Amino acid sequence: MKRLRILLFGASGFVGSSVAATLAADPRVTSLTSPGRAQHDLVTGGIAALTALVRQASPDVVVNCTGRLGGTALDLLEANTVATVRLIDAVAAAAPGARLVRLGSAGEYGPVAHGVSVAEDHPCAPVGEYGTTHLAGTRLLQLATAAGQVDGVTLRVFNPIGPNLNRDNLLGRAAVLIRDALAGAAGQVLLGPLGAYRDFVDVRDVAAAVTAAATGPEPGAGVVNIGSGRAVTAREAVRRLAETAGYSGAIMEQGAGPARSAGVDWIRADITRAEAVLGWVPTHTLAESVKQIWATLDGAGR
Repeated sequence: MKRLRILLFGASGFVGSSVAATLAADPRVTSLTSPGRAQHDLVTGGIAALTALVRQASPDVVVNCTGRLGGTALDLLEANTVATVRLIDAVAAAAPGARLVRLGSAGEYGPVAHGVSVAEDHPCAPVGEYGTTHLAGTRLLQLATAAGQVDGVTLRVFNPIGPNLNRDNLLGRAAVLIRDALAGAAGQVLLGPLGAYRDFVDVRDVAAAVTAAATGPEPGAGVVNIGSGRAVTAREAVRRLAETAGYSGAIMEQGAGPARSAGVDWIRADITRAEAVLGWVPTHTLAESVKQIWATLDGAGR
């Protein structure tokens, strides 16, 4: 059995905490180092300090679960693109040839024709700064891999949900509003438009995919979609959450949705490559994920 030393960034986040738990439970992982922001922040920390940290950890695999969903264009550039560049440079200098796994986003694709399952070779045309900065990180990692600096893998994660979901996510925000409405703090639940189709994937399945990417494939895995392979409207997902919570009141749709997904009315992952390259398939249903969102609401850092 191959034994691996893994360096993980972002272990305190929604996805990262699930990834940390899954990696820690894998018998192939002999060492898991998870520096917090206090030890090193990928956005504000210097490249020399990062290189020293990588050299000290001496990893076989580096996993980056950090990133930003919102903020200014500069915020997104620093978190989603520049942080990737710094990791590439540090790994190339201190652990040359090591595998570098980063989390990308379905936002890299942009608009997709309704009914199409989008595959990794689909043209990318992101609609805003969020998808653009993630696509830049993906492309830079591909270039570094082609140059032999690192063995790069980008997992294009679709819409992660599940236990301990935070309120930056639609269903996390909906859960908080439903809880407030049930407590009498609000008369109704008010959200943005819910007609868009999304591919919701459980964070535990994402963690399993990261573990598969870190421990399994031969070099050259490249870009891999991580989704459920199913699309439902956001309205349907919120309805299921309301049913789980026992809420039968009004759910109003008003205003605009987040800029990162504006103009994308449909997205569904083609996950054929994930099974072929990583040996990965999702195992959690939307119903299971929604139940866990509600069950862990008080523990999600709100």
